Amino acid sequence: MTKDKLIIDSTWCLFLDRDGVINKKLNEDYVKNFEEFQFIEGNLESLAKLSSVFNRIVIVTNQQGVGKGLMQLDELLDIHNKMMEEITKHNGRIDYIYYCTAMREEESFFRKPNVGMALRAKKDFPDINFKKSVIVGDSISDMQFGKKMKMKTVFITNDLSKVYINPFLIDYVYPDLFSFANDLIY
Repeated sequence: MTKDKLIIDSTWCLFLDRDGVINKKLNEDYVKNFEEFQFIEGNLESLAKLSSVFNRIVIVTNQQGVGKGLMQLDELLDIHNKMMEEITKHNGRIDYIYYCTAMREEESFFRKPNVGMALRAKKDFPDINFKKSVIVGDSISDMQFGKKMKMKTVFITNDLSKVYINPFLIDYVYPDLFSFANDLIY
């Protein structure tokens, strides 16, 4: 694991996972409507700061709750629209949200740790350079996704045992997005 701080410039792209990074993850459940969606404390301010630093910010999120029939696609889109409104209202920016509703066992090319969402982002935003990109996520599949695309990986966790088991996948560790945003050098 790298101990030096991450140094970026305004040409970099930030890939963010959603649940557990931007909003609170529900135990053994899925966020199925905006009433269940709750920003992690400090994240609206963090997203505003990150928006002034990164050239592009995209969300890449697995949402198999749709595939399981626990929610409808229009409910997922409503969550994302309202989330974006709040982020924008607080001077933040998300350029696009990529999501995969396929279930894990379908092994979709677009479901992390597979790289379909990264390649869609590159197609939509040709200026993205994966070697000048960062993925911030709270799961090992996020880290695998990032490493496959040669991104810098930032693992959000308070459980360091996961870090010790997977040190080759994780470049940086932070307890939350707020800490990561405040530690960046640009």
